[in-house]
This record gives sequence, structure tokens and C-alpha cells, in this order.
Amino acid sequence: MDCTSFTLVAGALSLLIFYLINKYSYWKKHGIPVAKGFIPLLGHLLPVITLKCSMSEWIRKMYNDSKNCSMVGFYKLTKPVLMVREPQLTKTILQTNFGSFHQNGWAIDPELDPLLSKNPFFCYGDMWSFGRKRITYAFSSMRLKVLFEALKGVCKKFENFLEKRLKTSNKYEVELKSLFSRFTGEVVANFGLGIEGYCFEDKTRPGSMYEMEQQVFKPSMMTGIMNSITFFAPSINKILKVPFVSKKVDTFIRQVIAENVVMRQKSTTPMNDFLQLMIDLDKAENRKLNEDALASHACSFFVDGYETSSITICFVGYQLAVHQDVQEKLREEVRSSVARHNDALTFDGVKEMTYMDQVISESQRCYPALGFLSKVCTEEFELEGSDGLRCRVKPGTEVVIPNHGMHLDPKYWPDPEVFDPDRFDNDRKQSIEKMTFFPFGEGPRMCVGMKIALLQMKACLVTLMRGYKLELSPKMQLPLKLSASHFLAAAVGGLWANISKI
Repeated sequence: MDCTSFTLVAGALSLLIFYLINKYSYWKKHGIPVAKGFIPLLGHLLPVITLKCSMSEWIRKMYNDSKNCSMVGFYKLTKPVLMVREPQLTKTILQTNFGSFHQNGWAIDPELDPLLSKNPFFCYGDMWSFGRKRITYAFSSMRLKVLFEALKGVCKKFENFLEKRLKTSNKYEVELKSLFSRFTGEVVANFGLGIEGYCFEDKTRPGSMYEMEQQVFKPSMMTGIMNSITFFAPSINKILKVPFVSKKVDTFIRQVIAENVVMRQKSTTPMNDFLQLMIDLDKAENRKLNEDALASHACSFFVDGYETSSITICFVGYQLAVHQDVQEKLREEVRSSVARHNDALTFDGVKEMTYMDQVISESQRCYPALGFLSKVCTEEFELEGSDGLRCRVKPGTEVVIPNHGMHLDPKYWPDPEVFDPDRFDNDRKQSIEKMTFFPFGEGPRMCVGMKIALLQMKACLVTLMRGYKLELSPKMQLPLKLSASHFLAAAVGGLWANISKI
């Protein structure tokens, strides 16, 4: 190497070193302790990149390693991220100073995902307000009661599916995520769009809703990696240009909407589904029917109604299979409630099942679908912890709230590793510290689909508990470990159970 080349290389290296020193001294300059496990260029992401653990698990580890701090800084590659570790700081971000932290930390490129970009979770300002009001309108208790008839139909299909498999055997061995994905998939199709999803077919039907859902959500290492890039490293995805919803699924949703609109304009019989509510709302507001907007609402229902609900139900199913006493107590409540309503599955009967609410909440505490929330500061604000730590958060700074870490912190939960639904009974839940449990988020951006999510989960569990028993299968890998290749909660090897009639 000649002298000139050496000088250029040395100069470039010096600039890189100076750049990295400046980047990685950000939290030190702000007086915020830095989490363990830092590596230049990768920041704190090496365990996530090498698939040793998921982002949620790594954030929980950083939370546990920083017990004496109200806040801790870490780096996503070279980007500084702040983690808050106290309930009052969580409340400040999600509620009291929402205006400074109203933006979610997950970004969607409108050019890559034009339909999903209009989902209230991913948009802001007037678009967010408009979309949220519409979905809130659709999911009011009065309208959910009307829509419940479609949900009852899905429960009947689910029961027929189980009966068919138990005709030739006294038990049905199944991976719970795949089973409950069929249920939530059919809910999206029937309850959301008024179409057949064919999710309970023996073989996947080409061009069906079930096939579309499998394309987007089917667990695989590559899917997990690409989803992580889409949500956690959007700058990388600007180069890769990988959409969350594929072009095939985008086309499918638009085609379903176009065909449905034509059919409903010709029909004199109104449909009881989410799509019809959106169409009726346009008419009531004297708005011109906008198929693109309807497709966007349908895409939101597709994404929001399918994956997180099926994840939650499958972990509930796992806990019931492990804790037979809890399962029997839940079964007693289900049968008692159904008996009071003429042995029928009813909206009011499902709503009154309080022990089921406790079981679902405790399962969400132990295994939330997503183990952390991410917000982006939009207006400079100073956060102050109980230990005196102060951080003046600049616009553009990402702030992480480690809800799974809080869920398993003995400071807030006695014996946090123990599955105990009675934590959430009427008496004990009063002592739960505020802002240590928020499975659907909190504040103005709290999940707008919470009511429908809980309704479909409870209806599914009613169907299961009425006539069937869950037990762990020998295929279940214990102790349960969470997969590193998924950004949402998934068990290594799956959640396997045997279902039998009782």
C-alpha cells in the first residue's frame, strides 16, 4: 500500500472511530446508565441478530439487569433508545404527556404497504383520529351484540371441526397456534368481511382467506427476520423494500371488497358484519363509497383480528392444559353461565364470565403477545425517575416500555412465575399497581379492537370448555421457551396439546 492510500485508509478509519465514539457516548452525555452487552456497530442487538433471543426477551433481560435504575439507555445498531422502568414514567408517556409521545415506534412505508399504512396503529394526525373513530363506532357494545350472530356461526364450525377429528380417535393431538389460527381466521372472514374463509377445511383451498393468512403469518425463521426488519429496522427495509402484506394479499383484499360492494348494492338483505358497518357509516355521513378506504379497513381487521388474538388464545390453552384445576373451575363457570341462557351461546352470557376474564388476563401477564411497547418522542420533554435520574428526551428519540419485564417483576407481583388467575379477582386486582399491566396498551392509543378481541377469545374458549378437555401432549417441549425468530410471542417447538371429549 503506497503512502497516499495508507493516509486515506487511516483517515477513513479515524473518521469512523470518531463517529462511533460520538454516537455511543449519547447516553453518557445525558447522564443515563447504559445497559450491558454493548458491541460497536451492532449496539445491543447481537443476541437478537444471531437469534439467541427475541427482541422482547432481550428487552426483558435489560430490564432485569438494571434493577436500581428508573431509566436505562441502549443502542439499536447506532441508534440510541431509552427504556423506562417505572410505572409513573409509563403513565407519563402513554397518558399524561401523550402529546409528546403519540407516535408509535413501528413504521410502515405507505408505498410498500398502502392499505396497512392507514391502520390507526401506524398512522397519525387526522388520519389516525378518523380511523380510530370509525373502528370505535363499529366495536361499540350495541353493535357487537348484533355482530355476535356471525361469531356464533364460527363457533359452530369450530365445534364441527373438533367433532370430525374425534370421530375416529378418543383424542386429537394438535399444535394450539395452528388450531386457534383457524378460528381467528374464520372470524376475520365471516365476522369482518362476510365471506367464507375456508379455515376449517382439511386441505388449504387456493385463493382462500386461510391461504392469505398463512402467507402473512405462517411461522418461519425468514418471516420472523423480515418482520423484525420491517418493524425494528425500517431504514434497512428502505433498501430491501419488503412489504409486511404481500402484493398477492393486497390484491386479494381489494378484490374481496370490490366483489362485496357490487353484491351488496344488488342485495336487499343487509349483512351483519364489520364491512357492512363501514359501508353504512359512509352512507350516514353522506360520503361517497370509497373502495380503497374500505379495503384499508378490511386490511386492518385482517391484521389486527388474526394474529395477536390467536397467540393469546393458544397461550391460554397451554396454561389450561398445564393447570387442570384452573381448567375445571373455568369449565364450571362456562357451563353455569350457558345453562342460565337456555343452554345457548349468547353475547350476555359470554360477557358475564368473569373467571374467564381472570384466566385470560393472567395468561397475558405471563406471555404477552408483544413484550414491549415502543414510542417516538415528537416534542421535547423531560422525564424524571424516582431515583433522581433525569432525561431531556429529544424529538425522534425512541422510548421503550418493557411491559413483559414489569409483568414478571416481584416488586409488583408476588410469586410472578406462578400462574394464578385469582390475582385478577375483584378483591386482589384492586391492589395491582397502576401501569404495571396493560395488555392492550393504555391511553389514547389503547388498542381500539380490545372488545372484539376479548369477545372472540371468550367465545372460542366457551366452545372448547363446554365439551372438551385439554391436556399437554408428549410433543410439548418443556420447560417452555420463547422462540428467537419471531417478534411476537411463539413457543420453541410449538404449543402441543391433546383434546378429548368429556
